[in-house]
Parts: sequence; structure tokens; C-alpha cells
Amino acid sequence: MTRGNQRDKDREKAQKKAAASAKKPKESATNLAKRKEADAEALRAKQKKKEEEKAAASGSGGGK
Repeated sequence: MTRGNQRDKDREKAQKKAAASAKKPKESATNLAKRKEADAEALRAKQKKKEEEKAAASGSGGGK
């Protein structure tokens, strides 16, 4: 029983962690889907803006 104290401490730590995660509300499937779609839309807008800036820079920046 050399690990008795360590087991107790680990058990207490696991209980605290479980209690902390139990307090957090679970995200529903519909909310998760809405959030994913909103994130995807934001990324699409960001990519479009970057492509437009790249096109504008290559169109006007090539004159020697």
C-alpha cells in the first residue's frame, strides 16, 4: 500500500474535474450546427476579401 495516498489524491482530483465539467451546459446539436455554419460563412467572407485584395494588388502593382 505504498500508493494509498496518491490514489486518494488522484481520486479527489478526478472528482473535482468531473464536478467542474458537469456544471458546464452541453451544446445542443442545433446550436452546434448553427455555430459551425456561422464560422464557415465568416471564413468564406474572409477568403473572398483576401482574393479580392490579391486580385487588386496584382492588377495595379505590375506596372514598370
